[in-house]
Amino acid sequence: MPDLTRRGLVALLAAASAMPARAAPGRPLPSWTESPRRRAILDFAAKVTTPGAGFVPVEQRIATFDNDGALWCEQPIYTEAAFMADRIRALVEANPELRGRQPYKAVVERDLATLAKQPQANLLKMIDDTHAGMTVEAYEALARQWIDTATHPRFKRLYRELIYQPQLELLAFLRANGFATYIVSGGTIGFMRTFAERAYGIPPQQVIGWSGKALYQLQDDVGVIVSQPGVGVIDDKGGKPVNINLHIGRRPILAVGNSDGDLEMLQYCTTGDGPRLGLLVHHDDAAREYAYDRTSPIGTLDKALDEAPLHGWQVVSMKDDWSRVFPFEPARES
Repeated sequence: MPDLTRRGLVALLAAASAMPARAAPGRPLPSWTESPRRRAILDFAAKVTTPGAGFVPVEQRIATFDNDGALWCEQPIYTEAAFMADRIRALVEANPELRGRQPYKAVVERDLATLAKQPQANLLKMIDDTHAGMTVEAYEALARQWIDTATHPRFKRLYRELIYQPQLELLAFLRANGFATYIVSGGTIGFMRTFAERAYGIPPQQVIGWSGKALYQLQDDVGVIVSQPGVGVIDDKGGKPVNINLHIGRRPILAVGNSDGDLEMLQYCTTGDGPRLGLLVHHDDAAREYAYDRTSPIGTLDKALDEAPLHGWQVVSMKDDWSRVFPFEPARES
């Protein structure tokens, strides 16, 4: 019988962390087709969890995932952009004088061409107008209510249902093999924290994203964090490795993205020492989701696609490598 004292439990846990990976009952990654990409993931997990030259201790098994386009649908506009647009329409309804001013006018009229031409300062001011002065709790309640009710224009499903089933399986597989899984996204940290744990099993403290400025205040004898106008942290492109270092303190050994905004994160991951794996989700399935890459204004995949073979990144074809895309759809017969 195992030693169940505190010392014995610690010893058992330490021994378990050094054992080779064991597959859960059934076929690992069931929504992934038999392809070189699936095999690369399984081989990588086996290498880093098997004692030997490629073994990586549990505490160093860090996996970072982009969110938009890597874990859930990002077309025809980013989900958070749809949330902000609804917030702005409500703001204009309460303040009719804004209706004729840009960029509010473009949002109300759904004029994406005009909105795309707006100076960044105008867009940031618009974002500030929707939540500056709110406590974290008030903002999260608002975002959670929206994410629990808003539906996608094409799929007629809640936005939060449009998560990728193969990626849910990948997250679970990695965690079963001792990985800590993080989101590292250009989305705002407050918005993502309202659904990341429910959707992906990733807790708030493992969500890294864009954030605005904020202040601590004491309101009615309760300490709160209050949003302020202005940008605090931008978590995109070169900002991703900086924030990974700031918040995690370790270089990931596996990174997953889908666009040029993830290029530097994948570089940072795969140029380190020891076993490394970079994955790029390629949206090439117009029938089940969307097909886009180099010329898309949303989720542009151009430079990163060119760099993939140079670094040995696996380019995951949504069309060929995933037997199903969303949890609610049946698996495609191979």
